[in-house]
Amino acid sequence: MNFKAICSDIDGTLLNSERDLSPRLKTIIAQLSERYPLILASSRMPDAMRHLLRDLGRASEPLIAYNGGFVLDQAGNVLDSVAIPLDLVAKILEMTRKTEIHVSLYHGENWYEAKEDYWSKREIQNTKVSPTWMQGEDVLNLWDKDGLGAHKVMVMGDSNEISWLFGELHLEHAQELHLYRSKDTYIEIAPRKISKATALKLVLESMYDFGMEEVIAFGDNYNDIDLIQSVGWGVAVGNARPEVKAVAKEVTLHHKEDGVAATLERLAASL
Repeated sequence: MNFKAICSDIDGTLLNSERDLSPRLKTIIAQLSERYPLILASSRMPDAMRHLLRDLGRASEPLIAYNGGFVLDQAGNVLDSVAIPLDLVAKILEMTRKTEIHVSLYHGENWYEAKEDYWSKREIQNTKVSPTWMQGEDVLNLWDKDGLGAHKVMVMGDSNEISWLFGELHLEHAQELHLYRSKDTYIEIAPRKISKATALKLVLESMYDFGMEEVIAFGDNYNDIDLIQSVGWGVAVGNARPEVKAVAKEVTLHHKEDGVAATLERLAASL
């Protein structure tokens, strides 16, 4: 395949076992001309993606954050912004009030945490970003003044409580929310009408003269399925969910074995 752009998920796909970029990956990206855009598409917030692009020598690239809910061009201008309505965010907070479930709230460049605990410390370590410390009710009041909602709500906690919340939200709000359960202890909640695939299509239409059929994309989880299906060459890493592998045109090595780098090395040799 003669691809013209690369689009990749981050966690479980691009990063190695140390949750970092491997030297092998950095080497192959450095060998590729910058005329091949490298577009990261993740549930992460923008600042949790920018440091990775800087490390790859690609600081000025588009970003698809929050699984497609917040899309930025190379200069940081907003191409699209789709949020969970404030009343629904308030309902999620109310549902978790009498549980031990930890709730993280995100909008645009901002991440809000109510307290420092195991979960918030884990996210700070994993993403290399620090949150704004603010109670959930205060965040709601702040957003209400500006007519905002959440680009992402992330809930973390005991797997039984997380299963309960997943079931309740799916039962009542399946038409309004995407519920990504990346682990038994996590749910990443996003607006239903967005996806990485729709966001990538918008980026290409806004900024480039080629389409989805000339993109190679990498992923591992349920929120990558549409992306993998929509591009010219969809690649699942070896650790991907079976459903992702089923729609991929290629299954590469495990993310801990540099699967993305291995495929790019092979394809780059034919450019």
